[in-house]
Amino acid sequence: MENSTQFTSFMLAGYSDSGHLKYFYLIILTVLYISIVFANIVLIMVICMERSLHEPMYLFLCSLFVNELYGSTALFPALMIHLVSDAHSVSTVYCYLQMFSIYTYGSIEFSNLAVMSYDRYLAICYPLQYNVVMTPNRVCILVCVIWLYSFVKFIITLSLTIRLKLCGNVIDKVYCDNYLLVKLACSTSDTTVNNIYGLYGVVLSVAIPLITILFSYIKILTICLKSSIETRQKAFSTCTPHLASLLNFSFGCFLNLLQSRFDRPMRNVPTVLHTILSVYFLMCQPLFNPVVYGVRMTKIRQACKYILPVGLYPKT
Repeated sequence: MENSTQFTSFMLAGYSDSGHLKYFYLIILTVLYISIVFANIVLIMVICMERSLHEPMYLFLCSLFVNELYGSTALFPALMIHLVSDAHSVSTVYCYLQMFSIYTYGSIEFSNLAVMSYDRYLAICYPLQYNVVMTPNRVCILVCVIWLYSFVKFIITLSLTIRLKLCGNVIDKVYCDNYLLVKLACSTSDTTVNNIYGLYGVVLSVAIPLITILFSYIKILTICLKSSIETRQKAFSTCTPHLASLLNFSFGCFLNLLQSRFDRPMRNVPTVLHTILSVYFLMCQPLFNPVVYGVRMTKIRQACKYILPVGLYPKT
């Protein structure tokens, strides 16, 4: 067994010397982060202020937008600082905190999208019973369960990671990643529990939401095939933003998985592209959601026109 050391910091090796281009990247990241914060805060305010939007679908959207702020804030500020800095080390406390935030963001996002798909299934397949089943109290309970479950699940994951004896402190990413940190453990026997619980976490965080999503859309498709063209168009209009968000997030998670778990095939990929693959789900999803829902959802567009100042959303 290699000699283990109690490290007080970790080195993020995903950064490379980009010369003067780092200021160009910084401008892009700053604009992107400001856009994410602005778009999500605006839509959260609109949903909270407009009483006609106090419906289950929009309350789930509000939870989604809060999560976008949460996840992007876990990445962007540190990313921008490290981009222009020569030192790319972070304290162990900050590293664990960032891991917690990023992983819970991903769990909340996918769970929230799964619950939203079930909500659309109830609204389309059982419109008469919808308001009885999906009450405001039930919506609040579902949102609380989504957030609390994700927090509790990763608190356990984090506690299992913290106990490991590490023989290295270099993480080959631009942010702290639990999988790469566990790989730094001195003994593979120490990580057995981590791997078992990680498998359990994948089943609960991915398999169950995925089954819910597939079940909901199979039922929706079955109903649409038996319904009129008008009903199909209405269902399609309602489900399109959700499907687009789901596919975008799944694509981002796949890219991150590809970059983290299959490092050998990725060695010839340029560093900038390598970095984009690892942060896509944290960069694009938080901006994609408010844009796609703000554009596609008629009630949100109308509420924005009445609530926002004319200069921000001019009336047509």
